[in-house]
Amino acid sequence: MAGNRLMMTSMIAMLCVAGAAYADNAAARGEQVVEQWCRMCHLRATDVADPDMGPPYEEIVRRPGRDEAYFIRFMQEDHFPMTIFRLFDHEKADVVAYLMELQRQGSSSP
Repeated sequence: MAGNRLMMTSMIAMLCVAGAAYADNAAARGEQVVEQWCRMCHLRATDVADPDMGPPYEEIVRRPGRDEAYFIRFMQEDHFPMTIFRLFDHEKADVVAYLMELQRQGSSSP
């Protein structure tokens, strides 16, 4: 009985660690989605300003009111010309995780 309890506790601990690792990787997966689908229209932070391009994500995440709830809502709505790109729900969640990571990085900058 004690052996079963120890095995069950170990399995639960492994699942918790795996879940945390999956969440940590959400931002990395979101960055990959952005690189694959969004970079053709959005500038990088180091690019020269171009009125024909979307703003850099580092700028977008610093705008007032841009919190996680805002980005979740935004990703659920259609925005021309982005309507031609249809992301799966898990990809949208990963992009939001990436945006929130950019926001955290920006807030910790001097």
